[in-house]
Amino acid sequence: MPAAADIPSGTTPDQPPHVPVMPDEVVELLAPEPGDTIVDGTFGAGGHARLLAARLHGDGLYVGIDRDPSAAARFDAFAAEVAPLPTRFVAATFPDGLRSLAHEGLSADAVMLDIGVSSMQLDQPERGFSYAHDAPLDMRMDPSGGTSAAEFVAHADERELERILREYGEERYARRIARGIVARRELEPIDRTTQLVDVVLGSIPVAARHAPGGHPARRTFQALRIAVNDELSMLDDGLDAALELLAPGGRLLVLSFHSLEDRIVKRRFEAWAGRCTCPPGLPVCACGAVRRAEPLVRGLLLPTEAEVDANPRAASTRLRAVRRVEPPIPLAEVGR
Repeated sequence: MPAAADIPSGTTPDQPPHVPVMPDEVVELLAPEPGDTIVDGTFGAGGHARLLAARLHGDGLYVGIDRDPSAAARFDAFAAEVAPLPTRFVAATFPDGLRSLAHEGLSADAVMLDIGVSSMQLDQPERGFSYAHDAPLDMRMDPSGGTSAAEFVAHADERELERILREYGEERYARRIARGIVARRELEPIDRTTQLVDVVLGSIPVAARHAPGGHPARRTFQALRIAVNDELSMLDDGLDAALELLAPGGRLLVLSFHSLEDRIVKRRFEAWAGRCTCPPGLPVCACGAVRRAEPLVRGLLLPTEAEVDANPRAASTRLRAVRRVEPPIPLAEVGR
């Protein structure tokens, strides 16, 4: 075991270090300056927080939001590291946290959202997020409340299970797995991760157990985690809350890790940019579309090959970023 001084920030002696994804791109696009207020809607292990706070040089405010109770202690450690920079922690989901800050009258120069389960949570077997460990089937980002994955699979009917697996996991064998869950729970409660893995393996064709594309249970675990934590609704709601919290010219950056999340972010950013519905051929926009934000990057950014080689968990990362336009600009004034 390494000495305490050798343990990277944001980790504990029994956890691997948390490596923030696309760190250079995050810092460049959010472009923090001394005096700025930065709101980190998904503080996690604080990997990005340390990089962004360093650019404030002790002048400004760094606010971290997280619903995971274990994040509070990590934020305390972060706050001590970056002192005398003023800091604040909000224990809440990021939509609720962002809205509470706006209600107080705070405005942010930058808001960052790092969506989904964190590497830190995956590396805590007792949380039940990972199919690689035998653990209670929990998956709640806030273990103090809400429905666990075990409770969800115990009570959802077969049709609902199939829908969740198909929509949230994009699982090809959703019907088979849903049927397998219902059959297994009639024999015994499914309350361990290994039981769920066993159900998946027993429900899909033999050839699919060895097909490329990761562990056969990966999509099932993803789907249940999204359902248990209401992640897509949280993202949809949180994007609007983030835009409202931004000061004029403020920047919003979102890191997502699968197509369902990225699709929500893409569509919202496109809507904010103003989608002209005028017939082709008109020289200027006449439909009344309004631009509320403008993109900071063309489309999306992906991690470099070098980063993925060094940190394979970064492989599925998608980055999108916008700047708030205030007051909103009618597209008729900026062209189509």
